Amino acid sequence: MKVLTMILTLPQSAARQVDALVVAVGQGEEWRLTHAIRSWEANPALSHLLVANGNPDERTHVDITLDHLRSLGLRRTDGVHLQAEPAANTAVQAAWIVSQVRARGITSLALVVSPYHLARVYLTVLKALTKAGVRVPMIPMPVAVSPDTPVPETGATAYDLVPGEIKRILTYMEEGWVATPEEVQQYLRWLWSHRAPMLVGTCETDTSADRSCPRVAPG
Repeated sequence: MKVLTMILTLPQSAARQVDALVVAVGQGEEWRLTHAIRSWEANPALSHLLVANGNPDERTHVDITLDHLRSLGLRRTDGVHLQAEPAANTAVQAAWIVSQVRARGITSLALVVSPYHLARVYLTVLKALTKAGVRVPMIPMPVAVSPDTPVPETGATAYDLVPGEIKRILTYMEEGWVATPEEVQQYLRWLWSHRAPMLVGTCETDTSADRSCPRVAPG
């Protein structure tokens, strides 16, 4: 609960300042993609849209292609990068996300994910970034979806799924797959100390040379 609360201290408005949107698909939740695509199309300053693949063993799995994304409203394809290989779990998705951050010089990102799944995805990606020695601003961007909405894969609601998410976080933390509370605290201390203008919305007027704000390439 402490970790989730601290993650949510990061304002969603800061997602307007990042240079990449990242969405990890799964559970047949098309709303993850539509939410990310709407944000991508509405903000031409975004340089990258990363879509991490899902688990092909899921009944509702759909191959992630540009044609599929176009059917959901995608129009701007420059800067869209898709994970080609299947991702059986969140750790595989996180490893691909980190590889893209490093390869493409991404300096900040917003993580688009369903609210019930937010803490585990955030902690998994943060752990992968930490292991790789990469430190960039990562803003949580929960999808706008009612917690009463049944998840297509299982029919369960977010209320039903939260207990399982908590158990997985605790188990995976022991396995070293998700960030610990101490790692989250250290990361958030760095983020608020070094990227405060981005978080509090003063990047647009910041003229300092200390790189406290990410430099976003024109769209």
